[in-house]
Amino acid sequence: MGFSLKKHEILRSKKNIKELFENGSSFFLYPFKIFFLTTQDQETCQVLFSVSKKNFKKAVDRNLIRRRMREAYRLNKKDLKVYQMDTFSISIALIYISKFKLPYREIESKLKQVFDRLNKTEE
Repeated sequence: MGFSLKKHEILRSKKNIKELFENGSSFFLYPFKIFFLTTQDQETCQVLFSVSKKNFKKAVDRNLIRRRMREAYRLNKKDLKVYQMDTFSISIALIYISKFKLPYREIESKLKQVFDRLNKTEE
């Protein structure tokens, strides 16, 4: 497994997104609200990144935060235990809820905490 974030790793299907928000579990870890759903029918883990238009009016700001989230995820996804197992996979929605643009280092450290919590819930 490399450090790239492939197209099939991004959650795009409206059906899967709807299922994630309806049937998935969630928790809050500032600056993220995380929804997750473990499944056995997918071949890979998928992730969705979201930044509220209500909190950030300019698309430039939303894109900046989304890029920081994607980069932090891409570099640290190996820490997710689901990537080492072939029996099941997980769909994750990372929703950025802060009203402030946080620096990359802070986003990365919080994302690592999210992965630790996800690893504990899957055991």
